[in-house]
Amino acid sequence: MLEDGKVFEGKSFGCDGEVTGEVVFNTSMTGYQEILTDPSYCEQIVTMTYPQIGNYGVNPEDVESSRVQVKGFIVREYLNHYSNWRAEKSLEDYLRQYNIIGISEIDTRQLTRHIRESGAMKGLISTETADQTELKSKLDSFPDMEGRNLVDLVTCNEPYTFNPSKKDHKYRIAAYDFGIKLNILRCLDSAGFDITVMPANTPPEKMLESDPDGILLSNGPGDPAAVSYAIENIRGIIGKKPIFGICLGHQLLALALGARTYKLKFGHHGANHPVKNLDNQEVEVTTQNHGFSVDVQSLDDINITSYKVTHLNLNDQTIEGIEYPDISAFTVQHHPEAGPGPHDSRYIFTRFIKLIDDFKN
Repeated sequence: MLEDGKVFEGKSFGCDGEVTGEVVFNTSMTGYQEILTDPSYCEQIVTMTYPQIGNYGVNPEDVESSRVQVKGFIVREYLNHYSNWRAEKSLEDYLRQYNIIGISEIDTRQLTRHIRESGAMKGLISTETADQTELKSKLDSFPDMEGRNLVDLVTCNEPYTFNPSKKDHKYRIAAYDFGIKLNILRCLDSAGFDITVMPANTPPEKMLESDPDGILLSNGPGDPAAVSYAIENIRGIIGKKPIFGICLGHQLLALALGARTYKLKFGHHGANHPVKNLDNQEVEVTTQNHGFSVDVQSLDDINITSYKVTHLNLNDQTIEGIEYPDISAFTVQHHPEAGPGPHDSRYIFTRFIKLIDDFKN
């Protein structure tokens, strides 16, 4: 059931029970395991627009965090008979392992069109009752996504290092963990960084204590404006080290500088979103997962002398990248690490190296 009262009846898979969250749709054709484990989907129920899900099972490698992060999973056709040389278990077994409820055999095209027309909204999946009055009452009492700080649910508790390559890299960076994806860390390692991951509430003086060469602001879930402590902490590092922000980190830096964010009607979730690089006029196919965006008009109010919009979404003209030359910072709204998705934007990680080179020189 959606919060406007619309009901879809289907067949459950995964765990039995009842779950409530914001319903969004993802347009990726593959990569359901990466999507399920992406911390940016915390407190959301994900609908896959691709009709057949589960046909290649799951494996221990294609994960973006230590557990499934979504609240629920909606598919058109669930395939329990999987075939892939890396697969170790079925998708249903995987959902059961993390106590996640799924529903199949519903018209996901109709659901997706409904969300596009009406906007993302709260929804509830239940195997416990079909009483619509009871379900609607539970939905009405569930909090909206706007105004919710969800970073506290996904950040790490203690600092840790991440460098599987074991190479002696040129630069060391500290990364704020607002819900960081593993593939961001892998890409940073491959690009040539030693990485220390820090909890989201780390004060600026602690962030700067080890004298890192740069600071990463990671992706994450929820309303950026609600993570007030992160906005304040970021203000304490602005101008002191080169900064690179991704997704939620992109929004948080803009907020720290005095800009505003707003909630998108149904968000951007998928591995096929066209983004124009305004520096070279090339179009990149990107992976995206966000429900909020930086207000372009509010950028004129930020408390630094200059900024430049570097990337633009070609579907709705929202901002996908900003450069702040005065403070040695740049951010992107889309996900250059993909996971799942195309690799068109991987160059952005090496751009961070150039930013640090220029800062030191």
